[in-house]
Amino acid sequence: MTSSLIRGRPRRGSSHIRARVAHALVGGLVGVAWLVLPVVTVLGGGAVAGGADRPVAGAAAQGEGEGTSDFDLVLPVLAVVTAAVVGGYGFWRRRRRARGRTTPGGAPVEVAEPPAGELDERARALLVEADDWVRVSAEELGFVEEKAEDAELVETFARALREARAELAVAFRMRWQYEDGVPAEGAARRHALAGIVGRCEETGRLLDARAAAFDQVRGLEEGLGGGLGQALVVAEGRFRELTGRTGGADATLRELGERYAPSAASAVVGHVEQAKDRLVYATTRLNQARQAADSGDHERAAARLRAAEGAISQAAVFIDGVDRLADVLARAATMVPPALTGGEAEIAGARGSPSSPSVPPGELRARVTHADLALAGVREELTSGRPYDPLELLRRIVRAVSPVAAGRAGVIPAAALLCARAAVADADDVVATHRAAVGTEPRTHLAEAHRLLTPPSPLADLRSADTLAQQAQALADQHIRLHGHPPLTDTTHGLTGAVLGGIQPPTGPPASYGGPHTRNRRGDPTGT
Repeated sequence: MTSSLIRGRPRRGSSHIRARVAHALVGGLVGVAWLVLPVVTVLGGGAVAGGADRPVAGAAAQGEGEGTSDFDLVLPVLAVVTAAVVGGYGFWRRRRRARGRTTPGGAPVEVAEPPAGELDERARALLVEADDWVRVSAEELGFVEEKAEDAELVETFARALREARAELAVAFRMRWQYEDGVPAEGAARRHALAGIVGRCEETGRLLDARAAAFDQVRGLEEGLGGGLGQALVVAEGRFRELTGRTGGADATLRELGERYAPSAASAVVGHVEQAKDRLVYATTRLNQARQAADSGDHERAAARLRAAEGAISQAAVFIDGVDRLADVLARAATMVPPALTGGEAEIAGARGSPSSPSVPPGELRARVTHADLALAGVREELTSGRPYDPLELLRRIVRAVSPVAAGRAGVIPAAALLCARAAVADADDVVATHRAAVGTEPRTHLAEAHRLLTPPSPLADLRSADTLAQQAQALADQHIRLHGHPPLTDTTHGLTGAVLGGIQPPTGPPASYGGPHTRNRRGDPTGT
């Protein structure tokens, strides 16, 4: 249905055309009048004002009055030429507008659109950047929540973060479908890429909108007697806590190496060393923040504090990862025997169940045989006396039993959930601590794994989430090996990741809560 605005455009255009035509006709009539007037004068006997009886000035003048002079024709000719020029110009303007109109009667305006490849690159880059905006905002919000006096106000920042995370999740979901060939038609795929860009921009807008209020709550410009002093106390407290936990994490790693197979702790190898590097860096920045605050340079102190907070947050990720893995492996070890029993119950039920149209008898027998063999291998490894990886044994049980599982044993979905959550957490740690080197593909796999873990999750989704998370970590490790580890700087902790094959150098202030227009607002990181 055509809107009233569009329907009104032709009438306005036609009214302008009629006005110009009228102007042209009037000009033409004036020109004709000027041409005819001298002829009428001559045919009428050369009458002039005052009548025929009026004497003339002299013979010379009388001779001039007997015919039409050349000067009498100049003005009429000029009038006709002017009218023709005005009419032609109006006609040219009308044709030009008609070619540029989008209304009926005019050709549509051709809007230049970016090439599909360029739009795809922009979507990839914005996904990485938006993921970093969300991660860094959550990182700094954690420091505010610890000493918040106005919990309701802090909740507004948390709500904005949740909304931004939801927008980003939709963008990643669209990207996942796009990579899977959905939609298939060219114009629809361009529309999908534009949608990804729009969702990422909305993610940043939501965080930017709360950045100013967030700074007021932190009050870092108030100096040691205000928010800056309180923030330093919180950061130094976390620093001391993590320093004390580092020794315990090192001991935990040694214990895991003695109790389980080497593959069991492979996800956290090197975590303690990397945590120590972050803590050393945090020590330097905390000292500089104190010195700057004492000298009254609150802006510099805030920048140094924010850099220290970023390093402390990453150190916590490394230490927490070691402790979490130890807990997961202990739970997996206790779950393996009941999972074996549950798997045997599922196999026995499948063997005695009638065939269905969806699973022919031959296919069902093959699945049962494969599950039997897989469970026999798990039993053999359990009784061999050698160290084993309990999480990997659970995965083998789940993979083998899932094709014949019918919900007879609740332990199988529980085992699948434990494996999937562990894989997602490990992959998330890699992205969080190596943002400078991890690009779009691992993050997209990880986001899809997160989505599949949203309850209620059927067994098939849990298995897919586990697989996708492991793929995400493998892809992230590839990116890290390809691009290396950027040196620790004030900007490393919030640096936009590797985009389309290259690492962007650490530039600008340390990243903070906010989106693209506010996240780099704190101070100048140059100098010491």
